[in-house]
Amino acid sequence: QVQLVESGGGLVQPGGSLRLSCAASGSFFSTYTMAWYRQAPGKQRELVAYISSGGSTNYADSVKGRFTISRDNAKNRVYLQMNNLKPEDTAVYYCHANRGLGNYWGQGTQVTVSS
Repeated sequence: QVQLVESGGGLVQPGGSLRLSCAASGSFFSTYTMAWYRQAPGKQRELVAYISSGGSTNYADSVKGRFTISRDNAKNRVYLQMNNLKPEDTAVYYCHANRGLGNYWGQGTQVTVSS
């Protein structure tokens, strides 16, 4: 069982930056693929970025070059550095952990990009 707690969301102006953090409890964190998803009002939840247990990363086209996902296995944490934020990045951001058939979600953190 894995419990995930996100932090770091908030209100930021267009062009600004935020760093989201996800703290994971449980064992064998380093063996999980970790990801960030987001869900805007009235839209489906979408994958933003993921990082595998081996450190490989992948990004949605809409965030490539602006967002960076990373992990610190010693601290059981995964991060999402978000730069050059746009109003369309406004959403609730969720941390996700996957290993085999196990899928775990955090409660989400709100990111609002507005002037």
